[in-house]
Amino acid sequence: MKIMAVDYGDARTGLAACDRTEFLASPLGVIHEYDFDRTVEQVAYAAEEYQVGKIVVGHPVNMDGSAGERAQKCALFAQKLQEKVSVPVILWDERGTTVTAHQYLNETNVRGKKRKDVVDEVAASIILESYLAYRQNHPEEK
Repeated sequence: MKIMAVDYGDARTGLAACDRTEFLASPLGVIHEYDFDRTVEQVAYAAEEYQVGKIVVGHPVNMDGSAGERAQKCALFAQKLQEKVSVPVILWDERGTTVTAHQYLNETNVRGKKRKDVVDEVAASIILESYLAYRQNHPEEK
């Protein structure tokens, strides 16, 4: 099944998707939008366009497992997105994905404006890779 991951942000929202074999997570791009409702609409449109069967929204819970303001906003985003699409929308623990994305970009020497443009879609790819690894190790939950 094609699955899309979303790294929601107030100004930039990264998207990534996998192929039907759930083998490869690839960045789809970044939505540059400040308006919450328009971002929901654009992600719903992307999900329809890419014909995904599930959407995974990054959920940035705190290291102690509690949900801070950012995690609550992402949960609301997932809820509003679920109202717009006919496929399941789930929250996925994304602790540390942005840090990992920055480390990856450091290793590949991506700097400046280019870095700012791609960090969110790289983070979405990392979220999706984490979710795909979980699905592979828990086939009973597919």
